[in-house]
Amino acid sequence: MHFRQNLMKAATLICSVLVCVVALASPAKAQFTLEFGIGDFTTNPQFNTLSTFDFSIEVNEPLVAGGVYNDPALSVVDYDVFGILNDPTPSGFPAFNLQRTIIGNEFYTQGSSLSFSVLDSANLSDGLQVSELAVDASGSIFTFNGREVGTGRYHPALFELFADNTGRIQNSNNTGGVNPGNNMEVDVTFGEEYIVDLAFSPSLTIGTATVPEPSAFTLLAAIGVVGVARRRR
Repeated sequence: MHFRQNLMKAATLICSVLVCVVALASPAKAQFTLEFGIGDFTTNPQFNTLSTFDFSIEVNEPLVAGGVYNDPALSVVDYDVFGILNDPTPSGFPAFNLQRTIIGNEFYTQGSSLSFSVLDSANLSDGLQVSELAVDASGSIFTFNGREVGTGRYHPALFELFADNTGRIQNSNNTGGVNPGNNMEVDVTFGEEYIVDLAFSPSLTIGTATVPEPSAFTLLAAIGVVGVARRRR
C-alpha cells in the first residue's frame, strides 16, 4: 500500500516538473497583433496595381496607452502582396506574388523596421484604432518598412499611414542579392515596382491584444498549492 502511494507521489512530482520545463522552454507569445489588408482601404493605384495585400504582425510587448513602439520585439511577421506590373520596372516581371513569414528579430536583421506610437488618451478595451495613433514629425502615424538587404527580392513593401486618413503602399528600397527570376542583382528605389495610394476610416481597428497564457511562475505557484493540499490530506 505504502509502495503504491509513494509511486503515485513520484509520478505526480515528475509530471509537475515536466509541466514547468515545458512552460519555461516555450517561446514568448505575442502580446498584441496588428492586422490589416486591402479590404480595409480604398485604393488608388499610381504606378502598377495590387490585387491584394494582407499584413499580420505579432508584437511581443504590451499594448498600452502612451506606448512608443520603435522596432518593438516581434514574435512573427506574416504578410502577402500580389501585384500586376503592366508598366516597365527594374525587375522586368509581368506580376509578382510576395509571401513572407519572418520570425522575430530576423525582420530587423534583414533591414526592416516598424514604428508607431499610441496616444495617452487611447481606450484600448476595443482594440487599437488608427485614430488612436500619434503623429510623428513627418505626419506619419504608422510605418512598416519591410526593406530587405541582400535577399534578392524586389517587392518587399513600405506601408505607411498618415494623419489625414491617407496612406501608401509601395516597394521599399530593397537592395543586394541576385534574384533567381532574372539573375540580376536587386537595386530598386522606393516605388520603382509599384505605388498604390490608400484612404481609410479613422475608426479602422488595426490592433488587438492577445489573451495572456499562464506564465511559468503561475504554473509553479499552482503546483505548489496542489502539493500543499496533498500533504494536508
